[in-house]
Amino acid sequence: MPNIKSAKKRVELSKVAYEKNKADKSEMKTAIKKFDAAVSGGDKTAAQAAYKLAVKKVDQAVIKGLLHKNNAARKKSSMTLKLNTLA
Repeated sequence: MPNIKSAKKRVELSKVAYEKNKADKSEMKTAIKKFDAAVSGGDKTAAQAAYKLAVKKVDQAVIKGLLHKNNAARKKSSMTLKLNTLA
């Protein structure tokens, strides 16, 4: 445990940032899972709506620094291919 006041503050701030990042990443993963469920269900309109939301969440994760841009591109490409198989 830190003894210096500024170090104590950093510990608290890092806990807050960790919880926020965890929540944001969880939200992104949930959006991707909802898209996968819509695709496996075969509902094209629901899949398209879920796709738009999932891509938005992935892009936001890149902006926030939760994902590398190449990882995000791979996820979006994979989702696009799944969506196109429904057509």
